[in-house]
Amino acid sequence: MGSSPDVLIIGSGIGGGTLAYRLVQHGLTVTILERGGFLPQEPENWDVNAVFFHQKYVPQETWLDKDGTPFRPGTYYYVGGSSKLYGGAMLRLRERDFEDLEHAAGLSPAWPISYRQLAPYYDLAERLYLVHGEAGVDPTEPPDVPQYPYPALEHEPVIERVASALKDQGIKPFSLPLAVQRHEGGACIRCKTCDGFPCKVHAKTDAEVAAVRPALATGRLTLKTNSKATRLVLTSDGRRVNAVEYESNGCIERITAPVIVLSASAVNSAALLLRSACDKAPRGVANSSGIVGRNYMAHNNTALMSIGWKINGTNFQKTICINDFYFGDDGFKYPMGNIQGLGKLQAGMLTAKHQYLPNFVGRLMAERSVDWWIMSEDLPDPKNRVLLQGDKIRLHYTANNMAGHKRLTEKTVSLMRKIGFKLNIAKHMGGLSVSHQCGTVSFGGDPSKSALNQFCRSFDHNNLFVVDASFFPSSAAVNPALTIAAQAVRVADHMAKVDFGVTGTT
Repeated sequence: MGSSPDVLIIGSGIGGGTLAYRLVQHGLTVTILERGGFLPQEPENWDVNAVFFHQKYVPQETWLDKDGTPFRPGTYYYVGGSSKLYGGAMLRLRERDFEDLEHAAGLSPAWPISYRQLAPYYDLAERLYLVHGEAGVDPTEPPDVPQYPYPALEHEPVIERVASALKDQGIKPFSLPLAVQRHEGGACIRCKTCDGFPCKVHAKTDAEVAAVRPALATGRLTLKTNSKATRLVLTSDGRRVNAVEYESNGCIERITAPVIVLSASAVNSAALLLRSACDKAPRGVANSSGIVGRNYMAHNNTALMSIGWKINGTNFQKTICINDFYFGDDGFKYPMGNIQGLGKLQAGMLTAKHQYLPNFVGRLMAERSVDWWIMSEDLPDPKNRVLLQGDKIRLHYTANNMAGHKRLTEKTVSLMRKIGFKLNIAKHMGGLSVSHQCGTVSFGGDPSKSALNQFCRSFDHNNLFVVDASFFPSSAAVNPALTIAAQAVRVADHMAKVDFGVTGTT
């Protein structure tokens, strides 16, 4: 392979990895710059103390919050990106999420594409990530969703009893679509260390497993690990990105390609564009609109422990989902959001961030709890933004649209009490939970109000694309991974045809 590929991608997560996989299917040559290396398969992958107390896999860097206080971000730099530690939830946005949607605190804006335009790419993404699920049971499911590639994971006995009790209350719980390999021949053993942990046996279908490794096997992908992109260099007229500078082994190197794709995460992609400011782009690359870094979103999230008297022996708890209140209810006409099973909490996970909680108390609570993740939409706000402060990233974020989230948390607690969980402990996660970060380089139809067109191509530089959750104009209230992957496949097909004249796949 020559030194200059057809496409250069910065980042190997869900966006960059999926894009690379689809591009090599079109016969194109691709190089990925990944700032980290391969996450090792080792005993610590499944060790609560290593993952949560020692934060072994969290990067040794600090960002600043809106007050200038340093914190360690829960983002990950490995081949596969943050998907190496995701929970594998693969939900489609609802059809109405693509339209203007009125919330209690304001408007969630329409996307420049419709659900129908993305639907066939959702199909392809579900097949690529080997999603296990059941169509037709989610009360807010978009129309005409085909059967999933694999059947849904069955609930373990305690969760089955919870689901049955919820149905007796008129709720319609359903099986959460998951990217785990629980099919015949798959390596999944339904352990307690999936959600928030790396998978030691590669049974979680993350971007490395599903996309990067298969793309490498074709011989058309070159992967440069431990290679951190530091600047985008424009052509003399400023209309194209001429090269990418990156740091590797202590040296600054430069690489070029006809097409450049930024897939470094919503925060880091925005930061790199801002850091690349020059005479031809004084406010940052792709930022003639001034919106790069603005409208940061990450969902309103609450973790809930519903504690009963009986021991919960469930290993793999993340199989249940509730969308009954996604768009509101009779008493609250605005959207509330999504409720899904959280990976089984364990004692060390509780005490790691609560130094005054004795271990034995944490153990007693965790042994008897059913755990939930309550997720609602936060709205785009230009004041919520990614900034550069010297060599550090500053994440200026203030929560918004909390009325629906508080209502959803109250509804969930009420339901748990009705089915026998009298002690319910809710913890709001705050805006520094960056696992669902999105929105900082949004796509749209108006170059004065958005940075990218509907195919994630920069309005300012016609060979630059941004393909990660940066392009989201709204956050909706489901996990973003499947939508990132679907759009990556869509962009790859467009890029192959428009930029390289290729229509078929190999």
